Amino acid sequence: MDLMTTDFETNYEYLRTGGTGFYEQKRGLIAVWGKEAVQFLDGLISNDMKTLEDGAQMLAAFPNAQGRLLAVVRALRQGERFLFDTEEATREKVFNNLFRFTYAGDFFVEDLSDNYPNIEIFGGDGIVTKAATTEAFSEFYTSIRFSTAFSTICFMPADLIEAFRNNLAESSTVQITDELYELLRIENGVPKYGIDMDETTIVPELGIDDLISYKKGCYIGQEIIARIHFRGHVAKQLTSLVLSEPGAIATRLLHGSELTNADGKNAGRITSVAFSPKMQKTIALAYVRYEHLAEGTKLFIGEMEAKVLHPPFN
Repeated sequence: MDLMTTDFETNYEYLRTGGTGFYEQKRGLIAVWGKEAVQFLDGLISNDMKTLEDGAQMLAAFPNAQGRLLAVVRALRQGERFLFDTEEATREKVFNNLFRFTYAGDFFVEDLSDNYPNIEIFGGDGIVTKAATTEAFSEFYTSIRFSTAFSTICFMPADLIEAFRNNLAESSTVQITDELYELLRIENGVPKYGIDMDETTIVPELGIDDLISYKKGCYIGQEIIARIHFRGHVAKQLTSLVLSEPGAIATRLLHGSELTNADGKNAGRITSVAFSPKMQKTIALAYVRYEHLAEGTKLFIGEMEAKVLHPPFN
């Protein structure tokens, strides 16, 4: 398939039937090292850095003192160095949150983002190996690569990215547009900072598996996060919905819409909306009140019906 194919439906169908694609966007890549790195990091993030083995990675959140979200990150350990991948919208928050501790001990932070752009690959890890044809490529992707449930995010020196992009073109890989990427992330239930989450979001409300360790020691925001877990549950949680409309509707009008239950009482709020060609339905990400989170629960947007259906939409 031609890399420059721009037909939305053709590329979507290609990806949905096992094809590969790539997407370029700005992301943050922050490096941390030092003898006290684990100690400082464990006091700042929601997951347990002490358990992260060399070469392994984990999800984590940076909360504030009220347990509200500053950023979601992926952490990768390389020997005594830790690399953090985060959205561009939270890159500065993560760097500043870490850098302020460099004066307190053996702890160092560097923002690598501008010198290490990234390409996100959809469709399996094999395509990365095919594109990394030189020894330099192979060594680099073995060490600086973040895996999600649906893609592989590859960071590389800026002078290598054009060659890597050209190699992708020879591997029947389509270029994913912003519009297609937005659809794929909503189908996969991936929240976006500033849209589906922000500093008003309490970390457990994201409902992301393995984001929080409830066995580690204290960290900023830990008391509130742990209290929610051990004494009850969140009032609402991010999940997915499928709307009853048979075809595409004006999704822009639905963003931020209130959800109600059968009695007309508030049941949540929509954050992201897209039309899924696979399902031939409009789908959404939404914060839904705890008592309505069960899969199959029927809710309403005005007179339109919406059903809770947990992602991903395979």
